[in-house]
Amino acid sequence: MLSVTWLLIAVPLASFFVLMLAGRRADAWGHWLGVAASSATAVIGIGAFFQMLGRDAEARSESVHLFTWLSGSDLHLDAGLLVDQLSLTFVMLVTVVGTLIHVYSVAYMEHDPNRRMFFAYLNLFIAAMLLLVLADSYLLLFVGWEGVGLASYLLIGFWNHKNEYATAANKAFVVNRVGDVGLIIAMGLMFAHFGSLNFADVLGSVDQVSTPVLTAIGLTLLLAATGKSAQFPLQSWLGDAMAGPTPVSALIHAATMVTAGVYLIVRSGAIYEAADDARVVVAIVGAVTLIMGAIIGSAKDDIKKALAASTMSQIGYMMLAAGLGPVGYVFAIFHLVTHGFFKAGMFLGAGSVMHGMNDQTDMRRFGALRTAMVTTWITFGLGWLAILGVPPFSGFWSKDKIIESAFVGEGWQPWVFGLTALIGAGMTAFYMSRLFFMTFHGKARWTDDQHPHESSLLMTVPMIVLAAGSAFLGLFLAVGNRFQHWLEPVTGAHGEHHPVLSVPVITTLTLLLVAAGAALAYWIYWRHDVPTEAPPPSLGVLAARNDLFQDSVNRAVFQIPGTHLTRTLVYADAALVDGAVNKQATGVAAFGEASRRFQSGKVRSYAMLMLLGFLVLASIIVVGG
Repeated sequence: MLSVTWLLIAVPLASFFVLMLAGRRADAWGHWLGVAASSATAVIGIGAFFQMLGRDAEARSESVHLFTWLSGSDLHLDAGLLVDQLSLTFVMLVTVVGTLIHVYSVAYMEHDPNRRMFFAYLNLFIAAMLLLVLADSYLLLFVGWEGVGLASYLLIGFWNHKNEYATAANKAFVVNRVGDVGLIIAMGLMFAHFGSLNFADVLGSVDQVSTPVLTAIGLTLLLAATGKSAQFPLQSWLGDAMAGPTPVSALIHAATMVTAGVYLIVRSGAIYEAADDARVVVAIVGAVTLIMGAIIGSAKDDIKKALAASTMSQIGYMMLAAGLGPVGYVFAIFHLVTHGFFKAGMFLGAGSVMHGMNDQTDMRRFGALRTAMVTTWITFGLGWLAILGVPPFSGFWSKDKIIESAFVGEGWQPWVFGLTALIGAGMTAFYMSRLFFMTFHGKARWTDDQHPHESSLLMTVPMIVLAAGSAFLGLFLAVGNRFQHWLEPVTGAHGEHHPVLSVPVITTLTLLLVAAGAALAYWIYWRHDVPTEAPPPSLGVLAARNDLFQDSVNRAVFQIPGTHLTRTLVYADAALVDGAVNKQATGVAAFGEASRRFQSGKVRSYAMLMLLGFLVLASIIVVGG
């Protein structure tokens, strides 16, 4: 099965082309072809996983040569896949969660006249993401990286007949291109210093390159990761991306796009281990985004945007862990996997709520949906308990390990990173409990024309499967450090580390903060009535509701100066460059026009001119002596 892993990319890509070329003729069956293509990738991925599981740990990495791109005297580029524990972990997450989202989408998009195109784009997204994680070089990874960007643009703007949706797609596309500049520069530096872009050549030769160069590569890779994973300062596109259909949000937030940045950092671990400054910056970016996302999530009333802020914060946890080095790599991926299940489940739950509430997204218009949507309430509740980190649910086993790892180290780092991760746990409990209580508990606040009801089986069955993962997957992977041992050949051995606080103390403090955050949300949003109109905000709440004014900052720092700079350059080009050339041309034309007047065709005029010329010449000779 490992030798045919190229089918993981080829099958959904072929489905994409079939659906696009078939046009309206595929309206009746196109969605099922999309589901079949995604399901086939899941079958192949699971088969490859079990085949690799039967091997010894040292033999679980295999390269699959695809074709030769370029072959010359000094330049030789091959396209190939790298199937190892890290790439297969992502393959399992992308294909399994992606297939469940495909099935859910059959019902969710049932009345959309362009449903076959939606599934074509979903297949393109799956193919691009699988290419990204299976590539054996940064160059091929970049192809998948851009494919994910294209697919997200098409999906976020799927309902582009609404202007704000098209704007959201453009924003996501442009912000991600800013991050992509970092990946392009990083590849240029790699090729200049390593002479190759293959993972094996680059990551196996970091000791032959100076630390400043590795730091520059690490920082530019981080710039790319911040764009794709919506991390500070390139996180502003994520909230607006909620304009896309809800299954798209689930796919982007749980299994594909936002996880790509974390993958890039962990895959490039050898570079960060040799460049401490770049590694610490990764951790700082993760810590800042963790708190920023939690603050924003605490003030949003739109259920999808609250979940989007939650994703930003949880990816911040993963980036923080990735910035800790080998002590955190495996837990970054562990939390990425558990988060993929509970966040996808909650997004699909939000879609189910919207489906039953006439597309209402304002949580202040929900309340008491628990009795009307029992399955949605239970499945969403399991995801809520998982993200809070309540034992024994999945998030407890992955997020708490990140918090423990953040307290490992020397100097200021364990105290700053550890306390940030600890505070983030309490804030997560508050904003996610706020979301859960405002939606499913308290008094009903919907209008008379709304009749909340449970969704169909095509929507609830994927939610049930994801809820089961939210409840048990973390425990299953944590028993005997199963997941840790699985990834160790790629991420390096975790080793023995001792946090500056003992593990029981960290665990106790974490659970106390989680309980406090949930209790505060219970007191405000369940015990007391929730007004249907948001009360006048304080300055802090106003800032949180406006994404901490990130758009205004970007506009002031980048957009306005950039606009003025562009206009200045255009003026300079027109006035100086084009102006100088145009004036020369005008001068020549004027001279020609003046000369033309002497070309009258009259013999007398020519004779007079010759006489004047002779007199002028004679005068010069006489005067000059």
